Amino acid sequence: MTFAATSLAILLWLAVPGAAHADELVEVAGHRAAIAPERADATPPLLGFLARPGGAGRFPAVILLHGCSGFDSHDTEAAATLKSWGYVALALDSLGSANLCAGRGIPGVAAEIVDAYAALRYLGAQSFVAGARVAVMGWSMGADASLAAVETGMPWRAGGESFVAAIAYYPKCAAHAGVMTAPALVLVGEQDDWMPAAPCRKLALHESDVGMTRDPATGTPIELIVLANATHGFDYRLPPHTYLGHVIRYDEAAARDAGTAVRRFLRDMLGDQADNP
Repeated sequence: MTFAATSLAILLWLAVPGAAHADELVEVAGHRAAIAPERADATPPLLGFLARPGGAGRFPAVILLHGCSGFDSHDTEAAATLKSWGYVALALDSLGSANLCAGRGIPGVAAEIVDAYAALRYLGAQSFVAGARVAVMGWSMGADASLAAVETGMPWRAGGESFVAAIAYYPKCAAHAGVMTAPALVLVGEQDDWMPAAPCRKLALHESDVGMTRDPATGTPIELIVLANATHGFDYRLPPHTYLGHVIRYDEAAARDAGTAVRRFLRDMLGDQADNP
């Protein structure tokens, strides 16, 4: 889950004009898939914050999907971290000024999936990206979109593009079948009262509440990490508070452990070195 305390202005503020391999605001596609009701007749472009390592070569990449309240500084910080690990990171702004947290998140999930594949095509056209080594990672609503983007039988892959891996911070696991086209890493807090851990345990055991199961010996694995004392939003550096009736509390240890797991997972799935120039 993200919080709309900032806007696209932060993207512009963080851009470094003229610097080599500068972090920058980019137009990813000629649409924004998640059109809020108040913008029903408009189709603004899909924008994103692009961070890339210096040096020559084609780098593995990660597309970042925000939560239901939209893009904020958490997304640019995550992109900067991935850049420091050797990955191109593209954090998308799917919602603009919209906030879909109050019971309207499902349309946002579908929109973020569409945006994720638009971003995958965008990165595939860049000379500094290893197009066959791209993962998708999201938080809350964005985590649901990340898992759905690699689920079997979904229409999003009609163009033939595919992600190598998916990472989901506190998704709604009960909404997913768990039959994946790529390995997935799910991170959730044991104390999460918004997206509980129990359905994620079922998902990792190859069970499902949505009508599909898979043989644990076949298909792609789902790795689950449950962080004992963590709540929803455990990696957001915010004071403890309640949001829409749910506890949100930063947990430094959980955030660190999750980051370690994500880095290890990305190294296993994508590697962390650039292809030759």
